[in-house]
Amino acid sequence: MRKWSSLLAAALAAATLLAACSKTAEEGAGVPQPNPETKPVQPQTESKSPSDPGKPASEPVKESKPLEEPKKEPEAAKPEAAKPDTAPAGQTVQSQTYQPPKQTAKPTVADKKGVSWYYMKKKKGEVPGFPAEVKQLKPGQKAVWVGEGKKVYLTIDVGGELLDYKTLLKALRDNDVKATFFVTGYNLKNNPDYIRLLREEGHTVGNHTMTHKDFTTLTDEQVKKEIEEFERLYKSITGEEQIKYFRFPYGKYSPHLLTLLSDLGYTSYFWSTAMKDWEPRKNGADDAYNDIIGNLHDGNIILMHQASKENIEAMDRILKEIKKEGYQFGTLDELQKK
Repeated sequence: MRKWSSLLAAALAAATLLAACSKTAEEGAGVPQPNPETKPVQPQTESKSPSDPGKPASEPVKESKPLEEPKKEPEAAKPEAAKPDTAPAGQTVQSQTYQPPKQTAKPTVADKKGVSWYYMKKKKGEVPGFPAEVKQLKPGQKAVWVGEGKKVYLTIDVGGELLDYKTLLKALRDNDVKATFFVTGYNLKNNPDYIRLLREEGHTVGNHTMTHKDFTTLTDEQVKKEIEEFERLYKSITGEEQIKYFRFPYGKYSPHLLTLLSDLGYTSYFWSTAMKDWEPRKNGADDAYNDIIGNLHDGNIILMHQASKENIEAMDRILKEIKKEGYQFGTLDELQKK
């Protein structure tokens, strides 16, 4: 009995020991408990339950699409004035706004064709007829051939000898008339004191070219040289800038030349009365007088040449008769085109 009791006790002790070991092993094999000072690791994506109303489980988190918020109004929908004054990458504001000048169309053969100025005399008091070409002139081609109202505009070309200029200037001074003298460059150069005298007495000096060549036979560069040399010489004599009045030698011009002179700032002046005063007159000063008085009309632009002794002799008589006929004397300032 005693033997069985010992065996039973030993068996019970062994069972107890086996149960304790089994519990210890079970705790060592389980999921470890979190450390209270360590935060649990969050999963990188959040799974949504299918039962979550209105949001499917596959919907991405909003933070993953930042470019969709906020939606901007398209640039084209904004008013023009609201656009910022900035240029796209690689382009300056200047390159956006600068527009290169338009190239001037090359003159055609017709544009360069030479034309001689003339007028068709009518009865006294009636404005003469003029070449058909004047109806084809463009606004940018600045040309004048007749004035306005009951006025006369006296112009005197100085391309030859001065002759008795004291008598000429006295007639203008006594009748209180101011004229425009279209002077050639060689007369500017050879008679600087006369040019200064004209300015002192209130007359105007216009550009009649340096050499009095037919401009329709010259290149554009030669034309510009004639004009610019005259301007420099005039300023060296008078100290003044050349006024922009121009007269073509021999009245020979072309549409292209009118444009060229206009681009240089000049208005080209033609005439509505002239006479063949570059040669002796059969009846002397009477011919000069009759040429002018017999063709008086409103806006009359008169062309005379200083190198005509008949013109100088008849000048005082001509001026007095023009006023007696009820005309006033105007100046080209009134007709100058801007």
